[in-house]
Amino acid sequence: MNVIIVDDEQDSREILSNYLSKYCPQVTVKATANSVKTGLKAIALHSPEIVFLDIEMPYGNGFDLLDQAGDFQFETVFVTAYDNYAIQALNQSAAYYLLKPIDIDELITAVNKIVTEKSKSDYTQHAKILLENIQNNKDQKRKIMLPTLEGFELITICEIIYCKAQDNFTEFHLSNGKKLLICKTLKYFEEILDQYNFLRIHRSHLINLNEITKYTKGKGGFVTLSNSIELEVSSTKKKELLERFN
Repeated sequence: MNVIIVDDEQDSREILSNYLSKYCPQVTVKATANSVKTGLKAIALHSPEIVFLDIEMPYGNGFDLLDQAGDFQFETVFVTAYDNYAIQALNQSAAYYLLKPIDIDELITAVNKIVTEKSKSDYTQHAKILLENIQNNKDQKRKIMLPTLEGFELITICEIIYCKAQDNFTEFHLSNGKKLLICKTLKYFEEILDQYNFLRIHRSHLINLNEITKYTKGKGGFVTLSNSIELEVSSTKKKELLERFN
């Protein structure tokens, strides 16, 4: 697979290029670029399968490049220093990313995953989902990619009624009656979905507050959801739940 690296820092470009040449024989670095403008030119010239893209660059960030790339066919691995907003957006879309300084094992894992995923007939470009979510400011109309044992499920956030903890997995209950067992903890999804009007009402349950049809008083009380399921509210979460409905 042909690769392009877009990063405004020369040292970062050289280090990543050397790592890829040494540890990832499945790919070939065809070009490097130091800005959105030069990155777009390199993409047009080389038609890469993978673009390693720095998020924070002067005169436009990595998301700007994707927006201007049009109907791109490459997969993207974002390279970034830690930033909570960016990481949250990347996780929501199950996008590939690496934190600086780059860990060699994580780099190898990312490349191997892309090579494996792109060989599947139902392959979905994670970066396109991310870009769509960034452009779509309608809250629960955004999409989320959920890693399953078989691959990924792509759903719209408003389809989620509630999530249930199952040890190190999370069971999603959707509006169409479908259940999905996802290979991530409930805490992981609590952090991602909090901004979309979800609340963890119990150590085992994270609910979509838009799906509540009834609240029954009690020590913590109970909520009834749109699928007629009744769930207990922890006494420590009762105040926060009621405040959400002020």
